[in-house]
Amino acid sequence: MLRKWLWLCAVVVLLVAPCVTRAQESYLDVYTVKVKAEKSVEFNSLSKKWVEANRANGGDRWVTLESVYGEADQYVFISTRSSYADIDKANESTMAAAAKAFGPDMGKLMQDFESTLVSSRADLRRRRWDLSRKAPADAVGMAKLIGQTRVVRTTAVRVKPGHQADFEAMLKDMKAAGEKNPNTQPVLVSQAVEGYRGVVYYISTLRTSLAGFDNNPSMKDILGDDGYKKWLQVNADAVDDVNSSLYRVNAELSNPADDIAAAAPDFWHPKAASK
Repeated sequence: MLRKWLWLCAVVVLLVAPCVTRAQESYLDVYTVKVKAEKSVEFNSLSKKWVEANRANGGDRWVTLESVYGEADQYVFISTRSSYADIDKANESTMAAAAKAFGPDMGKLMQDFESTLVSSRADLRRRRWDLSRKAPADAVGMAKLIGQTRVVRTTAVRVKPGHQADFEAMLKDMKAAGEKNPNTQPVLVSQAVEGYRGVVYYISTLRTSLAGFDNNPSMKDILGDDGYKKWLQVNADAVDDVNSSLYRVNAELSNPADDIAAAAPDFWHPKAASK
């Protein structure tokens, strides 16, 4: 979404499309902004204009998350990319849609949008299906999972130098144990490849409501006593920093792919109220 817009101002934007296959959906292109509290109304208005421009003119697709717990006034725009070359294609389609919609006013709109932000950052993350638990096996399942998601918890874990192998081995143990437990839910893992220093993993859980975070098996329940002790030790030895945030899906500022929207059309594309 806003990535191509802001790229004209040396800033980056990103989006979320459906997965085609696991092999193709290799990256998450993520653009995070913190909005000035006094500019939230203007930010939402400008963002909606960008959404409409892309919807009407065959632009890119994305899903937008809005912070609930964590950094206040934070929005995350996420898209899937099959390759680095796919990023260029997405940029081109978005810029073409914006040019058609805004014409000579595009520059002013970009400046207005940038003025609503405290800060922004972009990072590219590689999906780690080998570390993810109970992930959908195909495109249909992934589109349904995303389409029905309303809240997302993402935990960023920064790993100490030299401990990447230990941390990944722990995640694989968690994956194996968790997939045997009938009460666990999907966990999606990705790893930062651009835009961050060091080794950072993102562990995300998607739910249909906040109630989905209640009564989940604990790490001790999943791993057992011995596995839990090992988990604690690896965390102490390998993990440098952990930061967890909870987001809600903002449908108004999203432009999801058709198969994602089809999972819950009334949520993603609500009909205008009758006058």
